[in-house]
Amino acid sequence: MSQKANQMWCLSKRPNQNIDASNFSWQETQLPSTLGDGEVLVRTLYLSLDPTNRLWASDMDQYMPPVRLGDVMRGATLGVVEESNNARIPVDSIVSGMWGWQSYFQGGAGGLSLVDPVPDVPLSAYISILGINGMTAFFGLFDVGQAKASDSVVVSAAAGSVGSLVGQMAKIHGCRVVGIAGSDEKCRWLTEELGFDAAINYKLSGWSAQLSASCPDGVDLYFDNVGGEVTDVVIDQMNSHARIAVCGMISRYNEAEPWSGPKNYGMVLMRSLTIRGFLVSDYFKRFSEGMRIVATWLSEGRLQYSVEIVEGLENAPQAIDRLFLGTNTGKLLVRCSPE
Repeated sequence: MSQKANQMWCLSKRPNQNIDASNFSWQETQLPSTLGDGEVLVRTLYLSLDPTNRLWASDMDQYMPPVRLGDVMRGATLGVVEESNNARIPVDSIVSGMWGWQSYFQGGAGGLSLVDPVPDVPLSAYISILGINGMTAFFGLFDVGQAKASDSVVVSAAAGSVGSLVGQMAKIHGCRVVGIAGSDEKCRWLTEELGFDAAINYKLSGWSAQLSASCPDGVDLYFDNVGGEVTDVVIDQMNSHARIAVCGMISRYNEAEPWSGPKNYGMVLMRSLTIRGFLVSDYFKRFSEGMRIVATWLSEGRLQYSVEIVEGLENAPQAIDRLFLGTNTGKLLVRCSPE
């Protein structure tokens, strides 16, 4: 194999509050010219940008070891195998993994998963609706949240890559679904295109009353992507024995101080609420189960998804803040090289 140059973004400084381009340094190295036994060379096609990047860049206690200063920034990736010394992964295979913010991965294939693309389904789907985001929504709603057809379901960050899928899956299941998002445009997308029963712009005054009016029978299941004030408001409107599936706390990630819990924590006792946090990694062994169902819904036209693509790995640090400013809709990806 010919020697290739690998471009990468490394974590150079931990974020104090907001994560931005100042936290990364651009580096270029030459990859080894030969593969070791069992190794592969993968060219990165897509890099996923996610709120959890902010957690990984910090040194706080978290569900994975923090990224070390000087290391390639962690991130979910999709790529094509250009060279292989591994019988399990032939050349031209599409693979997913976590090799991070770099243009190539060269090494052992233990952390790679083969992707079996379906005709007419864009490759970007396998790092969004048919990848981690779709599985987060599916198992978070049905396994963690225990969704029932009679439920009144509220979803925060409802126009995001996970929340938009959660709401649609809940509708397929027969639930009443109310989304919470950060703009009127996003709310229109949720109701007019994705079929949510109602959507509330939490940046407008009086939104708590609007939520109450949209959930006249209270809230049975809350899919929480944000934490903070939004969660406080939703908890006040939850029914006895309601459930909260805690998927994310993006409203807290940029805070310098330790995160605080719900202000109305007493309602957990008074209304016998169940709160359960989860990680999609808890369900890796069940991905094939969820993928079959979600792929069927997608092929039947029962699910829609939105992908926002940033061109070029070099633009990844400038793009990640869109997640925290709320300027993106759906899944945010970086296209690192042509398909």
